[in-house]
Amino acid sequence: MPKVIIDGAELDVENGTTLIQACEQAGAEIPRFCYHERLSIAGNCRMCLVEVKGAPKPQASCAMSVNDLRPGPNGEPPEIRTNSPLVKKAREGVMEFLLINHPLDCPICDQGGECDLQDQAMAYGIDKNRFHENKRAVEDKYIGPLVKTVMTRCIQCTRCVRFTTEVAGVEELGAIGRGEDMEITTYLEQAMSSEMQGNVIDLCPVGALTSAPYEFKARPWELRKTETIDAMDAVGSAIRVDVRGREVMRVLPGLNEEVNEEWISDKSRFIWDGLRSQRLDKPYIRDNGKLRAASWDEVFSLIVSKLRSAGPDKTAALVGDLNAVEEVFALKTLMDKLEVKNLDCREPGNPLGEAGGRAGYIFNSTIAGIEQADAIMLIGTNPRLEAPVLNSRIRKRYLAGNVHIGVIGERADLTYPYTYLGDGPAALEELSRHKAAKAERPMFIIGQGALARPDGKAVLATAMKAARNIGVVKDGWNGFNVLHTAAGRVGALDVCALPTMPGGKDTAAILTGAKSGKIEVVYLLGVDEIDMASLGDAFVIYQGSHGDAGAHRADVILPGSTYTEKSATWVNTEGRPQMARRANFPPGDAREDWAIIRALAGKLDVNLSFDNLEYLRAEMYKAAPHLAAIDTVAPADAWLLSDIAKAGGKMTAKPFESPVKDFYLTNPIARASRIMAECSAMRLNAHKQAAE
Repeated sequence: MPKVIIDGAELDVENGTTLIQACEQAGAEIPRFCYHERLSIAGNCRMCLVEVKGAPKPQASCAMSVNDLRPGPNGEPPEIRTNSPLVKKAREGVMEFLLINHPLDCPICDQGGECDLQDQAMAYGIDKNRFHENKRAVEDKYIGPLVKTVMTRCIQCTRCVRFTTEVAGVEELGAIGRGEDMEITTYLEQAMSSEMQGNVIDLCPVGALTSAPYEFKARPWELRKTETIDAMDAVGSAIRVDVRGREVMRVLPGLNEEVNEEWISDKSRFIWDGLRSQRLDKPYIRDNGKLRAASWDEVFSLIVSKLRSAGPDKTAALVGDLNAVEEVFALKTLMDKLEVKNLDCREPGNPLGEAGGRAGYIFNSTIAGIEQADAIMLIGTNPRLEAPVLNSRIRKRYLAGNVHIGVIGERADLTYPYTYLGDGPAALEELSRHKAAKAERPMFIIGQGALARPDGKAVLATAMKAARNIGVVKDGWNGFNVLHTAAGRVGALDVCALPTMPGGKDTAAILTGAKSGKIEVVYLLGVDEIDMASLGDAFVIYQGSHGDAGAHRADVILPGSTYTEKSATWVNTEGRPQMARRANFPPGDAREDWAIIRALAGKLDVNLSFDNLEYLRAEMYKAAPHLAAIDTVAPADAWLLSDIAKAGGKMTAKPFESPVKDFYLTNPIARASRIMAECSAMRLNAHKQAAE
């Protein structure tokens, strides 16, 4: 390992370490604008200059490796100074150049108060300017409804260009012109198409790229910041929710190296206006075909009378996509006490949880494990729409090289090249006949487009046979992965929200029974994605946060809370329990969902053995102990996966189709968002123009 002396302290560093990394390891602070740990090195801004003893001039520490340094005349380690007079003068000169054309926009700039340029000008700049010429002005560029541009502020660090090209995989941003005339723009001045374009807002070190929906809304010092978990997909990205009063003002990414690194999707970032639109803020009862506001006592009395008259055999409960584990466990406990056997948390036809143990429905290799795979097969999934952050991890693995990617299902633009094997079951059947692969760590990623269908059990069994033959599951490696689209699905499966008792009906049978009249009462816990016409004349109890499809069909509405309004446990697609923290409070009479179910149990004279969240979690941890290990993925028993291959049934010839058709409108919160509606309309128009 090379030895270097940094500010008088000697240390050993690994081969290939850049000077900026070595200086940070030594505890020195190096300013930078263009350098970013997750992007390629550009060396544009020169703010990271350091003095290398013996060098004729200051060196850009981001673009030089410790291996490029020569030892001293007597063999002593190379010496680097980060705070010498030469370095101080160089940084002041660089800052002076950067501010030549930068406008005096700080009072009206949305970046004010959290701007790298402000901070570094204070720390490393000077209070004089020798340039008196007129400042350069640059025309603002339209790059879509999400990112606002004020390109006069741009310092050409090219972070945005490198992100869209390398991480997002959409080569739509670039630089035109040279020298003073250089500008960052989309090539045809059209809206960017990436589902992760909002991350350029965080990357921009000045106010050139800011959030368009957040424009002039608030200042950072006015906001209360809460670290929590995203629920817009099943990845479980770390996020920060910024709140003023009771209102969510913006959502920013958090740091979690194992899950989302520091990126989030645009849906996660810009969903915040949907959190307060079309909200259910009081209980409702349907009288003569119309909903009217009611008191909690009135709605509970009506529900109690309906449940008692129907009896357990004619009652069913369905669990939706955005429910935390606590309310699902509370509902399951209540249904068990009422001896209701008809309970399910899956889409019609979905076989997950019936065989294979926990390994049969989680992302066994973990999301970070994608970087270890040398062969990846995508089956019935479009990860770019279903989980953009996970898709960027696959692209990261592709850029590292020596990986083969195959697709069975839709032929879509996934931002990386792949081998297309076919559109459905026939290709999967052919794959199952293959013997051991040459890859040492092959991986299957099976999506809900292959499982949420009438022949889902046969598809899962065939995929398991193929995995067994190819060597996807073996000692030291389990690459059999299920990619979920719903944030609450794995947690619901963990607490066994399934028709496990003899005679219990799954989702498809519940809908059939409701339509035929055999099911008289249906309890919908946040369920909006089913065909409401299938519920027939059943009495529908809807508990949720938004006036979406479930509320339109409901006979009784119980107003619940969203994922930012409760302290709750979520389990992501890899089986990682994560604790979300409450950032704000629900509106009006809306309450936390577990508390609503506990209050209903009291009216039914049912003892649930918990009266507060602490006791509920204690009971939940008894039923599923791994949920207590927050942010830890408990390895599932891979040997149980062999049970999946034993399932019978025959696959149909119907092609696999991703369940996500419109990335921006996948759940009630998204459908209530004006920002998401604008993005959806823009994407639809772009597809129409491309088709023409």
